[in-house]
Amino acid sequence: MVARLLLARHGQTEWHAENRYAGSSDVALTEEGLRQADELAGFAAAAKPSAVFCSPQSRARRTAEPSAKALDLPLRVVDELHEVHFGLMEGRTRAELAETDPAAVARFLADPVSGAFPGSEPPADAAARGAGALRGIAAEAPGETVLVVAHNTLIRLTLCALLGIPLENYRTVFPRLDNAAVTEIEIDGTRTGLLRLNQPARTRYWTT
Repeated sequence: MVARLLLARHGQTEWHAENRYAGSSDVALTEEGLRQADELAGFAAAAKPSAVFCSPQSRARRTAEPSAKALDLPLRVVDELHEVHFGLMEGRTRAELAETDPAAVARFLADPVSGAFPGSEPPADAAARGAGALRGIAAEAPGETVLVVAHNTLIRLTLCALLGIPLENYRTVFPRLDNAAVTEIEIDGTRTGLLRLNQPARTRYWTT
């Protein structure tokens, strides 16, 4: 049976507000991020998913907690949903790195897979990790709808892996996932369908 997954990026963090790369780093939500978490909880209360899953990182947990509370469900942490580590870019903006290593920025912009930042997690590994995690969640919830709170780059790479899109196109096909916005997919074994992309949580739940 088909499982529906509501994929949400976590709320805004202090580094994202400054356009800094926050991969494996633990960065707190801003006041706006906390508001977005509450907005997502309102969406979840209308959607009524049967389970709430999240990344182990604090920004994802803090975003998912109000939804789990609103639904009176336990928050289920999936370690494989953590964000990609960005190596040399952790804690930096692209403009800052361009001052010291413009070639690294140019390689990334030309091809974010073969030109991934030095020291970062290989994008193919992250995509396989994320796809495996979501397929595992779907296998636990056949015929159900669940909420999954994770991260911008991981979700985009994972969507490419699940939908058969070349990974090097992830930044082009999915330029950005907004904070606390919801992307809905359905998974049936190895088959995945994209139902909606980057839907603001403030619109509440939709029906098909």
